[in-house]
Amino acid sequence: MTTLVTGATGNTGRHVVAELLRRGERVRALTRDPAAAVAAGRLPADGVEAVTGTHTAPETLDGALAGVDRLHITVTAGLAEAGPALVRRAVDAGVRRITVVWGGWVGPVEQAVADSGVEWTRLEPQEFMSNALSWTESIHAEGVVREPYDAPSAVIHEADIGAVAATALLDDGHSGRAYNLTGPRALTTRERIAVLSAVIGRPVEFVPITHEQAVDRLLAEGVSREDADYVINWHAAPPPEASTVADTVERVTGRPARTFTEWATAHAGRF
Repeated sequence: MTTLVTGATGNTGRHVVAELLRRGERVRALTRDPAAAVAAGRLPADGVEAVTGTHTAPETLDGALAGVDRLHITVTAGLAEAGPALVRRAVDAGVRRITVVWGGWVGPVEQAVADSGVEWTRLEPQEFMSNALSWTESIHAEGVVREPYDAPSAVIHEADIGAVAATALLDDGHSGRAYNLTGPRALTTRERIAVLSAVIGRPVEFVPITHEQAVDRLLAEGVSREDADYVINWHAAPPPEASTVADTVERVTGRPARTFTEWATAHAGRF
């Protein structure tokens, strides 16, 4: 059986690929530039069938979907419009099991998956540990992190999202489930900074900024006003699920969720 992973070089998609390969599965990885992805180390050179394409253009993916039994989708910007067509084409092509990493709410893609008539599992991760990578530049330059809020967040390791996705794709018993995914502990921004500081052996200071400054920073990075407002408003008033630790990773995969210290240690060189 073959699994197609869309967004295969992204924060979560590459971990889905890695976990499927670890379990000896046939993996087809969808990416815009397979050669560049392999050269950059975002896809393994061996063991993966890399195919060119993007899930936001489902009309071009008939070849990529041919012979595929299982599909993994990560909801990203631009997919809300094209995602339902992707799901229809996948089902028409013979896909019988789908996992989807939501975009933060049940939108058109997530609903299309739930209405697809095939086995599906929705993954609802809270804040990614990799969001801390946005701090690398200011830590390098000044030894500071500037954020508007210091609320606790049960941040999750992207590899745990990949492990849950692979389990739901390969094992029975997960159909029709929506899995809230968190890490093993809720940490404030200051607490995550303290972990990073200890791991890299260098003082790092938390510098509060205003809500408006945080929005403006995202706008300057090319984020749309709608997305910038959504992200910063989420941090201003996060839902209860964001700080409430769930044991879903351990229940689904059989092992505890990875800690932020593990994540920070693996990425220490980037800070």
